[in-house]
Amino acid sequence: MAVTSSSSTCDGFFIISLIVIVSSLFGTSSAQLNATFYSGTCPNASAIVRSTIQQALQSDARIGGSLIRLHFHDCFVNGCDGSLLLDDTSSIQSEKNAPANANSTRGFNVVDSIKTALENACPGIVSCSDILALASEASVSLAGGPSWTVLLGRRDGLTANLSGANSSLPSPFEGLNNITSKFVAVGLNTTDVVSLSGAHTFGRGQCVTFNNRLFNFNGTGNPDPTLNSTLLSSLQQLCPQNGSNTGITNLDLSTPDAFDNNYFTNLQSNNGLLQSDQELFSNTGSATVPIVNSFASNQTLFFEAFVQSMIKMGNISPLTGSSGEIRQDCKVVNGQSSATEAGDIQLQSDGPVSVADM
Repeated sequence: MAVTSSSSTCDGFFIISLIVIVSSLFGTSSAQLNATFYSGTCPNASAIVRSTIQQALQSDARIGGSLIRLHFHDCFVNGCDGSLLLDDTSSIQSEKNAPANANSTRGFNVVDSIKTALENACPGIVSCSDILALASEASVSLAGGPSWTVLLGRRDGLTANLSGANSSLPSPFEGLNNITSKFVAVGLNTTDVVSLSGAHTFGRGQCVTFNNRLFNFNGTGNPDPTLNSTLLSSLQQLCPQNGSNTGITNLDLSTPDAFDNNYFTNLQSNNGLLQSDQELFSNTGSATVPIVNSFASNQTLFFEAFVQSMIKMGNISPLTGSSGEIRQDCKVVNGQSSATEAGDIQLQSDGPVSVADM
């Protein structure tokens, strides 16, 4: 039986008023990331990103790892706002010049190609920060990994944060405690550390990212004792003690271009390439060890955890609503020119690479 009393009408009015007040305080649902953000304005956005990456993979097998690394390095500094993509200008110090990024982050040309294709299809609609999120999912799924529904609606930041990039990005030379602290600082936990490190199941690493393990680990005069002796020998040949450190090798020895759980079985055999990788398993008593073991024995479990961690990472402090902008060119804020375009070309400095040079 329907209730039609005046009191119920008043109650209903009160509830509606409360919703309006709460919405005004915390923002409406339109300001949140969602899976259908471009369904009406650029319905083919995901397909355009995927096809551009497929084309890039024909000439660059490592581009998938490079693109997901761009998303990672972007989200850890200023949140997922595309700040990493900005070039130097008279008013912006590019994050590309941070030691964790200089001469190591790559794939910017593919991001530009994706942006050009999207601007041709639906001008001024898809943000550069959303391109990085979509490119990460496409890169993983094209390599045989899981696919997931990417939450969208990020807008692009108006500045970069070089000092933040200098301090917030994990390094391959850091201990597990420091790396975990940097994840916790952006709202991620120990499981996220392990699952996101699993992205090193594809891509490459330069000698400079692991040569600290080969000859004089932590000033001992000896190699890292947790490095498999067979792998050590091959890496010493690739990266001689006084060499150029520009050699490149696979992050995953067994299936270097496939997204699978072999990264974790490699750690169990002391075949992790980077110190930051191997410490996930060889740091005795660490909470990461049982997680590594579980992912090594169950690829589905790893895939499920990886997807959840990627969604969490992609939701780090995004700009939404009317904040930021939709860049026309991912390298520059709308209406500005980069230092390079203005003829003031600035060389990137040499420096250590962050989690990997994929």
